[in-house]
Amino acid sequence: MTFQAKTPRVDPSRMANAIRALAMDAVEKANSGHPGLPMGAADIATVLFTQFLKFDARDPKWADRDRFVLSAGHGSMLLYALLYLTGNEAMTIEEIKNFRQLGSLTPGHPENFITPGIEMTTGPLGQGISTAVGMALAERHLAAEFGGDIVDHHTYVLASDGDLMEGISQEAIALAGHLKLNRMIVLFDDNGISIDGAISLSDSVDQVKRFEAAGWAAYRIDGHNHDAIADAIARAQTSDRPTLIACKTTIAYGAPTKAGTSKSHGSPLGAEEIAGARKQLNWDAPPFEIPADILDAWRAAGSRGASVHAEWAKKLAARDAAQRAEFERRMKGDLPAKALKDAVAKMKAALAEAPKDIATRTASERALEALIPAVPEMVGGSADLTGSNNTRIKDMVAISANNYGGRYVNYGIREHGMAAAMNGMALHGGIIPYSGTFLVFSDYLRPSLRLAALMGERVIHVLTHDSIGLGEDGPTHQPVEHVAALRAIPNLNVFRPCDTVETLECWQLALEAKDRPSVLALTRQNLPQLRRSNDADNKCAAGAYEISPAKGEAKVSIFASGSEVSLAVDAQKLLAARGIATRVVSVPCMDLFLEAPEATRAALIGNAPVKVGVEAAVRQGWDAIIGSDGIFVGMSGFGASAPYKELYSHFGITAEAIATAAEARLKR
Repeated sequence: MTFQAKTPRVDPSRMANAIRALAMDAVEKANSGHPGLPMGAADIATVLFTQFLKFDARDPKWADRDRFVLSAGHGSMLLYALLYLTGNEAMTIEEIKNFRQLGSLTPGHPENFITPGIEMTTGPLGQGISTAVGMALAERHLAAEFGGDIVDHHTYVLASDGDLMEGISQEAIALAGHLKLNRMIVLFDDNGISIDGAISLSDSVDQVKRFEAAGWAAYRIDGHNHDAIADAIARAQTSDRPTLIACKTTIAYGAPTKAGTSKSHGSPLGAEEIAGARKQLNWDAPPFEIPADILDAWRAAGSRGASVHAEWAKKLAARDAAQRAEFERRMKGDLPAKALKDAVAKMKAALAEAPKDIATRTASERALEALIPAVPEMVGGSADLTGSNNTRIKDMVAISANNYGGRYVNYGIREHGMAAAMNGMALHGGIIPYSGTFLVFSDYLRPSLRLAALMGERVIHVLTHDSIGLGEDGPTHQPVEHVAALRAIPNLNVFRPCDTVETLECWQLALEAKDRPSVLALTRQNLPQLRRSNDADNKCAAGAYEISPAKGEAKVSIFASGSEVSLAVDAQKLLAARGIATRVVSVPCMDLFLEAPEATRAALIGNAPVKVGVEAAVRQGWDAIIGSDGIFVGMSGFGASAPYKELYSHFGITAEAIATAAEARLKR
């Protein structure tokens, strides 16, 4: 449905000036911030929020609200002003006055985990528009599954020149155009200014032609003409493609000397300039005060969605009870607990009866065969590496412009855009996105993955070819520092399972981690199934556990992850033959282990005089387990091209090398 409201009785230009005034005053009081964008884009925002945006200020989490993403996050005061003016209960005038101050709801860039009503954390340019693609895709997918009367909304983005210059935006708009995500509307604040000065210093791209080439509808308007803005949005709402509306604006509109210049981009205007702007805008209200008639008009705009929200609630209530419960469960982010538990238990029983010595990427595919039918909100994908990542199970239908009801996304060779779109799906709600690429290419998606961790979103990245074990493709494709780099990101679980059972358990933990993203680093080469018993509990949940105890008092403790756990077990046997009692601890998720209480960690690390860490990667991070004086068997440089067994031998990552190093340390 298209949601439109009558033009407010108050002059909309005065309503826009309320945004400008709050932005000027808040930035000035903080002596920090970006007044230019809020002042320049105030007319666009006023038309969108008063005439088109479907939202209920009393319930910023309403499932069928339109999503509004301020991709140009530096202009955060635009969004804070809108939240206050429309009546968001959390956004008081005191919060506006505390802009950029510690503990306020008005930080320097929008943070969705701090401020109610913020759809996503923005700041790194290009992320907002790219994440919004995932939101728009989620809307189309859920509408196909639950019906257009329950899921029927748009995704609006306010983007800047910087957003469109960042490379991720090309990945995003190409995907959106290919999938014809016509519920996505981008309002481009085309002010021609960046920090260094005029955009012409560094860029001459015709953005309208660029978007048209990507399959979008695109056109230019005057971004200060309210009628033109309204006509353009109404036109976009009926398009069969996503739409770019290039709104020509003046940065810091109304400022007498700094309007249209880079001086207003990221610095306070100053008292004299603000006084001049007030005069030019015919705004005589004191700082942080909004005339009653203007505030009333804004509050009316904020409450106009209440009746539409109520009608929607009636439609949902009239649905079949089971379907309604399923929709509500998914939007809350709750898992189908029994179905998941049963699927895991059934697969564990099968593996205990018939062990599988396979690559963990193949084990992941087996896990997905069990999990995807049990967890219908899982939507997969790959960055053009489906056959290598093993992320698509048999009979899994691809999402396309002709069928949004599928559950697999062909992202193309777009790791960064893929990761951002996944964030958008998770933020939208109702979907648990997962996808794959090679671990070495996590460098390409890391900024989006970091944002997922910052926002606490459940996205799952299957990253295969996880070490020098991939073999002949050589050092360009062999990740050595990547696991350590990913472990350095707070609130991210990095799983590196050692066999088929651990892979299943790590998948279960990733799905259950509602408030953080996960990485599954998986092998290309086959590995033995070390876990042969049918364990009811999830041993990987502790992050580390003793997979092979010592016979007697341990003199050596070997800690390893992933493919190197089997090498550790072989080394244990060699040491036992030499009369040295050794225990092996599998560390499938160092992040979870390091979060455990100190006493728990100490008990598992134990008191063996020799501690050895083994991982076909760099040492960074392992000292937290083995100590700075512990032995590390792994990589200290880049890899090479050769069959993987030759590489392990060449770099000294073998059972014999582990045993010899441990024995030599004991004899010191």
